[in-house]
Amino acid sequence: MNSVIEYYNHYDEDGRLLKKNRRPEYLLTMEYIEKYLFEGAKILEIGAGTGRYSVALAEKGYDVTAVELVKHNIDIMKKKVKAEHKIKIIEGNAVDLFFLDDESFDIVLLLGPMYHLFTDEEKHSALSEAVRVAKTGGVIYASYCNNDTCMYKMFYERRILSLRKKGMIGEDYHAISSPNEIFELYRKSDIDELMKSYNVTRLHFVGVDMLSYVVNNKLNRLNKREFEEYMKFMHSICERDDLTGFSIHMLDIFTKKE
Repeated sequence: MNSVIEYYNHYDEDGRLLKKNRRPEYLLTMEYIEKYLFEGAKILEIGAGTGRYSVALAEKGYDVTAVELVKHNIDIMKKKVKAEHKIKIIEGNAVDLFFLDDESFDIVLLLGPMYHLFTDEEKHSALSEAVRVAKTGGVIYASYCNNDTCMYKMFYERRILSLRKKGMIGEDYHAISSPNEIFELYRKSDIDELMKSYNVTRLHFVGVDMLSYVVNNKLNRLNKREFEEYMKFMHSICERDDLTGFSIHMLDIFTKKE
């Protein structure tokens, strides 16, 4: 985890979702969270970063527990918390939530940790913990970085040949990630294989930003009305099976069965 901590010590995570080309990810994710919220819901965010989601949900009056690995991010999050917020911030690791009881939360957000776990053991530890602490019938959100759209970016950035030379891209163009490269990349088939281990029902599989990152310099030029129209378009395609594989970030939403 040292590489991850060092990365976020110097990365502007707090400002990431404010940019117009990153807003679709935040707006669509929040909409799908709000779809399953109810009065009195208890929310857990695992890998809460600087609190972009946790603080926004606390602002709406929800009881939020925010777990974050990186102290630098926690320090930023704490500055956003108001006296009236019902939010508890804990420094902790997604793969071991020993400090949280079973069946404790109605909504569990795992919106970042799967980006930074590189072995099946670690991935299953994080998913198992998220499922464990969710109540039966609770809704769990797990976010993943998409392998193939990232390949497009590597071509556009003219990095593909150097990554090939380093042995970081397989013959089928699936990234061979490592902790030194910070991000683990997935195809939907990888996610489906992981989820076979859990007694859950998938509710939605959403492409929350589609090609927004890849054409970011153009998307940032949209005026307010054009951006609103863009978001309408995003809503119309974000769950289409033939298009979710184009999204940089993929959001798997499922409910815990008895």
